[in-house]
Amino acid sequence: MIRVLIADDDELMRAGLRGVLESDPGICVAGEAADGARAVLRARDLEPDVVLMDVRMPATDGIAATEQICAADAPPRILVLTTFAHDEYVLGALRAGASGFLLKRASPEDLIAAVHGVVAGETPIAREVLALVVDQARQRRPDPAEAPALAHLTAREREVLALVARGHSNAEIASALVVEASTVKSHVKAILGKLGLRNRVQAVVWAYENGVVVPGAG
Repeated sequence: MIRVLIADDDELMRAGLRGVLESDPGICVAGEAADGARAVLRARDLEPDVVLMDVRMPATDGIAATEQICAADAPPRILVLTTFAHDEYVLGALRAGASGFLLKRASPEDLIAAVHGVVAGETPIAREVLALVVDQARQRRPDPAEAPALAHLTAREREVLALVARGHSNAEIASALVVEASTVKSHVKAILGKLGLRNRVQAVVWAYENGVVVPGAG
């Protein structure tokens, strides 16, 4: 049973999310929070598997709450929900440690699949949001302070990172490199560890921001 904490300042939205989630026999709603500060406290007390986190909330917003929750030992997965694909908080939420990013207009099926996905280690993210992430990351100049981190990656790890940044799945990368999917998974895990990243979406952002992938190439 996947235990979910819903954090949203809109009571009607929380009720709707609860109804959708509890329609799945493998999910239960462990609790709710009406703002970021309460979300942090409830995440600590309830120890949910997943937090559905609204971005725009009074006082402590979803980004600050995500950062605080992710700073704890063995934090829950955080699935951020936003009304707008162009929300300027997208990159901030992902850098803070969010495991996925969906639009509030996502279908009930997509929401339920995303909750199961983040628990399984996936990084569900709405296509419109991913396009924004990549576009914003492309516009940033590489940070010289990050350059030494790239040197810690092997040639094969850089190759895998570039393919991840272009949106390829582990299975697709395995096929392209003629290796087992488990080998790709090991490479991705090593890449995240060496770069200090939490998930594949952070790896995509990092790759574009630091010139691993050149926009329009490949």
